Amino acid sequence: MNFIQLTQHIKQTHDALQNYAAKAINIGLTLRNYLIGYFIVEYEQQGEDKATYGEHLLEKISLSLAKSELKNISAGELSRFRQFYTIYPQFLGTVSQKLLHLPEQILGTVSQRLEVKSDKSIIEPVKLLSNLSFSHFSELIKISDPLKRSFYEIECINGTWGVRELRRQINSLFFERTGLSRKPEKLITLVQTNAEKINISEIIKSPFTFEFLGIKPKDIILESDLEQAIMDNIRDFLLEMGNGFCFEARQKKILIEDDYFFIDMVFYHRILHCHVLVEIKVDKFRHEYIGQLNAYLEHYKRHEMNDGDNLPIGILLVTSKNNTLVEYATGTLDNQLFVSRYLLELPQKEELERIIEQEVRKKE
Repeated sequence: MNFIQLTQHIKQTHDALQNYAAKAINIGLTLRNYLIGYFIVEYEQQGEDKATYGEHLLEKISLSLAKSELKNISAGELSRFRQFYTIYPQFLGTVSQKLLHLPEQILGTVSQRLEVKSDKSIIEPVKLLSNLSFSHFSELIKISDPLKRSFYEIECINGTWGVRELRRQINSLFFERTGLSRKPEKLITLVQTNAEKINISEIIKSPFTFEFLGIKPKDIILESDLEQAIMDNIRDFLLEMGNGFCFEARQKKILIEDDYFFIDMVFYHRILHCHVLVEIKVDKFRHEYIGQLNAYLEHYKRHEMNDGDNLPIGILLVTSKNNTLVEYATGTLDNQLFVSRYLLELPQKEELERIIEQEVRKKE
């Protein structure tokens, strides 16, 4: 061994064990949160004095823990831990059998419940816990459809996505676009290859269900295809929106000082006597989208209104929305802005199951 080899060995050993320690800490934190959720559910189902706490149980737990120096576990966090356990009951056996050395009194409590937790999952619990952080699970438990959740579990592990990338793929409707693509495997390869570089195109009724899109079979369904499909089905879009909408323009070009901007769709509402500007985002709600749409509304107020017109209305369509963030983003605006989410109708469940099973087999 020469000097260069010596320093290389030291560096490689440091990196390997540092990664091991970080992974162990991550697994421990994930399972801690999971067990907290488990204990809360057990108490809610069997606790002798649970009636005393009622719906304020989580707040009381949080306050009690704060006295024991666990000050950062809020009622909201406890609610998320509880949901984590209920979504992934199959983890319970893993806790006692493979990953942790728990105190005997806790291990015994967990072991008593193993026989009732026989839920099957596509991916082994150990693999999920070893590859995903609790931050990943916090995003996954928001997905109610087990098949959709499994899809993102698999692709997240296959692509070694960070939490931000997972969130971005969910908001870009990767699962739905895969189901709508004629060659889903090709789309999956494309997304995984460009995962870190993908640039996502960044009311009245909620949610909109765009079952009418009728997207024609293509090798890959991109985000722009969804936007185009909505615009190509103006008649059905108007039926979904309600009575009174008259289509005026698509990709309406406006000039604000020296810059050109394009509004996705412009309507005139014959009952409300006002213009309606619609922006479509294949993404979750972001406050900057409100700023963009508000600028368009101001332009219409100053330059496009005729005598007898009422103030224009803006509608922002997104894949999901945070109601509180929407409220904050629109709270000080004078313009009428509405935010709604929209849904897509997917092909048969069997086809999506086939895609997911095929992805699992790739890693076996």
